[in-house]
Amino acid sequence: TAMLPLSCAPPLPPPQSRPNPSPSHKPKPHPCVLLFPAALRTAAAAATISFSLLAGNAAAVAAVEQPSEICRGQDDGREVEVKAEAVTNEQLVEEAWEVVNEGFLPDAGSRPWSPELWMQRKQDILQGSIKSRSRAHDIITKMLASLGDPYTRFLSSSDFSKMSKYDMTGIGLNLREIPDDNGSLRLVVLGLILDGPAHSAGVRQGDELLSVNGIDIRGKSAFDVSSMLQGPKETFVTIKVKHDSCGPVESMKVQRQMAARTPIFYRLEKRDNENSSVGYIHIKEFNAVAKKDLVSALKRLQNSGASYFVLDLRDNLGGLVQAGIEIAKLFLNKGDTLKTLTT
Repeated sequence: TAMLPLSCAPPLPPPQSRPNPSPSHKPKPHPCVLLFPAALRTAAAAATISFSLLAGNAAAVAAVEQPSEICRGQDDGREVEVKAEAVTNEQLVEEAWEVVNEGFLPDAGSRPWSPELWMQRKQDILQGSIKSRSRAHDIITKMLASLGDPYTRFLSSSDFSKMSKYDMTGIGLNLREIPDDNGSLRLVVLGLILDGPAHSAGVRQGDELLSVNGIDIRGKSAFDVSSMLQGPKETFVTIKVKHDSCGPVESMKVQRQMAARTPIFYRLEKRDNENSSVGYIHIKEFNAVAKKDLVSALKRLQNSGASYFVLDLRDNLGGLVQAGIEIAKLFLNKGDTLKTLTT
């Protein structure tokens, strides 16, 4: 049986009463964030949720110096400068190094890693002084890229704020930063929204992005290039990609798609030799409409006779952390607490 999007599903019957999920705790944005592979899991019957935000699990934070504030004294009306405690560039890099040292779990897809190798990398990096904050950010970015883990990356405070609050719009692709032999960054397509603008134009997983609107993007971060790909609804962006590692180079004109489409596809399946049915739900990404459409799908399947549910997150690109949290809360028993950890 083919999976049906919500637009093809039968009309939604009157909603049944259901306890409202407990309000979620929304953490304040942090100055600098390292994102690690995801591990948010919850079970519904025999189903398991596991997702990553463009990256993933608990966001690890490295503190940066806060800007000075000017406040007016209450007694004499004089302006008094209050300066936050400063963090040096070297301290920032070392703190980012420490987060990885304490929490990184290498897998089969990452490069060889050991505490000894990681310690040597810190010693090499901190041999000289780091002159600017932007240089410190660049060092951290390359240091994390050397891990070979597509889900570990560095975000500035402004980038993290944008990513945590809004859907990433554009042409529907997720980019991975890969350092080349010279230390420069190449951007390779890590994932695509199936049938999205880029996928429909011919972009495939593993392709290298070379330029956006004629601008060479070598050395730019994945987030910077994602911003270049965004634009007003139904406008076009021209991209140049190299297929595979040694394939041909192709220029494509892709129309941007701003509206968040439903990521929920579902079907009802009868269990063999049993009088029960299973509701199968595929979640393609965690975007702004994911929770709302999932609730609708669950109600429709339940009213159609589903006794169990299977959530399929294969090929899920990740997305909004808060959307994933709200979805997980749908399957918690009353009184259970879902916590997000930022360290």
